[in-house]
Amino acid sequence: MRGILSAAGYVPYRRLSRGDVTAFMGSGGGSGTRAVAAHDEDTTTLGVEAARLATRSGPGPVADALWFATSSPAYLDKTNATAVAAALRLPPSVAAFDFGGALRSGIGCLITALQGSGTTLVVSADQRDGLPTSADESAGGDGAAAVLVGGGAGVLAEFVAGASATDEFTDRWRSPGERVSKLWEERFGEQRYLALGQDAFRRALDAAGLAAGEVGRVVVTGMHGRAVTGLGKKLGLGEGVLADDLARSVGQAGAAHPLLVLASVLETLAGDTAVPASTAIVLVHLADGADAVVLRTTAALARWQPARPVSWQIEQGAELPYAKFLAWRGQLQPEPPRRPEPARVSSTAAHRSEEWKFGFVGSRDRTSGAVHLPPSRISMEGGAVDDMEPVAMADAVGTVVTFTIDRLAYSPSPPIVFAIVDFDGGGRYPVELTDVEAAEIRVGSRVEMTFRRLFSADGIHDYFWKARPVRQGGD
Repeated sequence: MRGILSAAGYVPYRRLSRGDVTAFMGSGGGSGTRAVAAHDEDTTTLGVEAARLATRSGPGPVADALWFATSSPAYLDKTNATAVAAALRLPPSVAAFDFGGALRSGIGCLITALQGSGTTLVVSADQRDGLPTSADESAGGDGAAAVLVGGGAGVLAEFVAGASATDEFTDRWRSPGERVSKLWEERFGEQRYLALGQDAFRRALDAAGLAAGEVGRVVVTGMHGRAVTGLGKKLGLGEGVLADDLARSVGQAGAAHPLLVLASVLETLAGDTAVPASTAIVLVHLADGADAVVLRTTAALARWQPARPVSWQIEQGAELPYAKFLAWRGQLQPEPPRRPEPARVSSTAAHRSEEWKFGFVGSRDRTSGAVHLPPSRISMEGGAVDDMEPVAMADAVGTVVTFTIDRLAYSPSPPIVFAIVDFDGGGRYPVELTDVEAAEIRVGSRVEMTFRRLFSADGIHDYFWKARPVRQGGD
């Protein structure tokens, strides 16, 4: 048996109400909300958060490979998957590759892993941009998902069959260096996608030996909203079979969206005792053709405990003013603090401290048990030298013992909230807070760590860890 061993989605904390676009600009917008990556997030950090959740939600095996898919990579030439692997502290023997550039790369990555061998961690993340008041701005969304693919008794959903329909036509495109997409006339793309989607869906069911009436859940995703809605109607599904594609609450997260919705569906089925243990799921994604994947849930799904369900993350979102959204996206240029911008990070220094910088690994004195952040050769208790063991702190939870609000230091989104945090089990560290309003933080607030981008200079991204408030009910 081969299939999905674990899955998780990551939805950023901030939400843009589409109605705010209309109120601010006088046009555009719509109903519902879209998820917005914070100013210190990019597709790499989004992918790390999804992968952390996917690997935390089960005792699955260590991946043999990590594949990262996005249409908006933080780097070109340089492999983005290596930063994800470093943050997860995967061993150097794990091959890390990028599958990038196209909206089809996420589903293609998943299909390739399902049809392959070994254990593969498939990670996909995207940030979707559009011109102010455009449909892409409102309908797009930011998010990530990770799926651990492999074999054995722990498979939650077995891979049954798949089918693809590939066609060369120009519906949506973006030239290298451009941030926003261009679109052809909608009806042309809609006609092509409806035909291709029906063909892939039918052939996938035939390969699986299933009739449409035997399918328990169908997921249809794609950036062409009219085609997604139209295909859902054309497939002739029964009531309750078509899954929520999260368009109204998250928006369309590009290459990451099919995996994000699939993770959400698996979480919903895991918590629904009325659903049969063996339920057929069909995932259809429309991008430069159509791809359909047929999965069948197993008894292991009922025992699965998702680390942080997508539905909970959606409920926890906090509103983001449209003006700040435009500033974060570079569409609006407010005056920054009158402080010099940071210099680029040293590549050699970053490599020497990789375990600390990417993995947030401190050191513990073997004699006294004192935890040192950052890691130290000399113990602060007893003075022992070079008698330390590594201690991973990325999943540690801590308490704010004091904090300050800095309105002068350089930041793309001032003010900066700094806090001194005492971690459960030992260790104290001064850390920047994120996903928090300045008035929200208190002495005694509980925080957890999250992988973020501190700044970018000369095209080099300085990744490190920040803290965010622990919000109850997510685990």
